Amino acid sequence: MDSLAVLSAPLYLHRASLSTHFRRRRHGLLRHQPLKSPPFSLKCVIDSHSPTAPIPLSDFQSHGGRPLSVHLASAPRMPPMRGGDGDALGLLFKDRIVFLGNEIDDFVAEAVMSQLLLLDSQDPAKDIRLFINCPGGSLSATMAILDVVQLVRADVSTVALGISASTASLILGAGTKGKRYAMPNTRIMIHQPLGGAGGNAIDVDIQAREITNNKQNVIRIISNFTGRSLEQVEKDIDRDRYMSPIEAVEYGIIDGVIDRESIIPLEPVPDRVIATLRCSEIAKDPKSFLNPEIPDDEIY
Repeated sequence: MDSLAVLSAPLYLHRASLSTHFRRRRHGLLRHQPLKSPPFSLKCVIDSHSPTAPIPLSDFQSHGGRPLSVHLASAPRMPPMRGGDGDALGLLFKDRIVFLGNEIDDFVAEAVMSQLLLLDSQDPAKDIRLFINCPGGSLSATMAILDVVQLVRADVSTVALGISASTASLILGAGTKGKRYAMPNTRIMIHQPLGGAGGNAIDVDIQAREITNNKQNVIRIISNFTGRSLEQVEKDIDRDRYMSPIEAVEYGIIDGVIDRESIIPLEPVPDRVIATLRCSEIAKDPKSFLNPEIPDDEIY
């Protein structure tokens, strides 16, 4: 936001306002009166380069005297995080849609949590849709969002698009079971927590133990919403593991893939259905996409 600086009137006018003068009246008496300084007009100018060469923006009605100038100094602009009534985020919020589209830090976490809690207090019976396009971020901030997702009474439907990596994949999988989705071209990635240690030997040992505790906590969370064993999850997150939406369904992170206006519901056993994202073709001739070795009544 541009900062505002006000330039005061010239110094000689201030001195003049403190001085006095005498006026001789007709009856010969001297009256002591203060000298009134002329009224000021307000002129707004925007200054994006030099404060000594302002560019006039608009001139208001002047009643004489020297104008008072207002200068706007250049400053870095920050994008708004919270949606208002006049922007896209505000309109989406009215439809109970929350968007997580930045790297997760304390500021982003506060914005997401406040929106989730507000929507839940307004109507806990209606679903909240949380769209995620996020590369990850702070583990502590992510845990705060994850706890609020599981705290609210309303069902939270998570939808991944673009990228849902690192800690963002935890939020994706923490949504309400059966309501966790991804768009067809999404990439999903899980891995173990990252961190560094510095200082003396004791401090390094303390930080190393904390990183290990965080890793075990992440393993437990992923195991809970995927149904996989702790040993399997620990092996899988040892290095970056990228997944397609179909692979994420198989792993148990999400429950289905959104294609246009339809959802392909897939259980975490994708070998029972030929993997495809062509929902319209499936609707026209579903049996052509089935595995002939599996009876029809076993198809989800």
